[in-house]
Amino acid sequence: MRVLVTGGAGFLGSHLCDRLIEQGHDVLCLDNYFTGSKKNVEHLAGNPRFELIRHDVTEPILLEVDRIYNLACPASPVHYQYNPVKTIKTSILGAVNMLGLAKRVRARILQASTSEVYGDPSVHPQTEEYWGNVNPIGIRSCYDEGKRVAETLFMDYHRQNKVDIRIVRIFNTYGPRMHPNDGRVVSNFIVQALQGKDITVYGDGQQTRSFCFASDLVEAIMRAMEQTESVGPINIGNPGEFTILELAEKVIKLTGSKSRIVKEPLPADDPKQRKPDISKAKKILDWEPSVNLEDGLKKTIDYFRAI
Repeated sequence: MRVLVTGGAGFLGSHLCDRLIEQGHDVLCLDNYFTGSKKNVEHLAGNPRFELIRHDVTEPILLEVDRIYNLACPASPVHYQYNPVKTIKTSILGAVNMLGLAKRVRARILQASTSEVYGDPSVHPQTEEYWGNVNPIGIRSCYDEGKRVAETLFMDYHRQNKVDIRIVRIFNTYGPRMHPNDGRVVSNFIVQALQGKDITVYGDGQQTRSFCFASDLVEAIMRAMEQTESVGPINIGNPGEFTILELAEKVIKLTGSKSRIVKEPLPADDPKQRKPDISKAKKILDWEPSVNLEDGLKKTIDYFRAI
């Protein structure tokens, strides 16, 4: 098939491009390089089945494709808060433009949504039926609400125009090709540990996250695209739950670092708990993560050491 990946030069998008090429598809990788990088896909540059297009999804584009993975959007607070208006435009106008393209060429389209649609959840673990607890005027809402609107658009294009859609809600993901300065907790801790700097934990460090390795996540996204049971949201993530303090201690141990853990005040609207209920993914996609946190961290640390 001819497959379009928006945000294809990003952390997750580049891993997805790799897998699609492996499966024999023609891949159009579209990116504006705000957080993506040509380095992430340079190993594919000579492949006749790979094409790199510099384009911003907030502008329409005319292409002929069979599948669209809509991943384009900065996904870490440092990047999405840098230009919040641009972030919400990327989510909303990007969804409108890609859905319009899917409708015109009758392509199946998948939206990479996020666990951030649940906000600071009052239900734990989070199921797809939970509507969330998002502050619509907070500093994170450019991302949270942008993704919520994208989901709305996808469902409405499906109901009104019969567009063939899929929606996945991605929980914290980590692995090689993460941006070293993206402000996400895994990359922050690893970079700080490798440089021998203090490791910054916000709040008391008892807030929890669930960390899914990139290869597990890409496998789930591809299965979600090809399944026929559900168009609506499916949680994708690793239900193993760790406190931020536990993560910091693991990173120090695995890097052999002498870094100390220091605590800073918690940023506004930072969720206290985050853990996916993946019953739907297990049932519909026959998927669950296979890489445990320690193994995944070792691979990620090796990547950061190399760069």
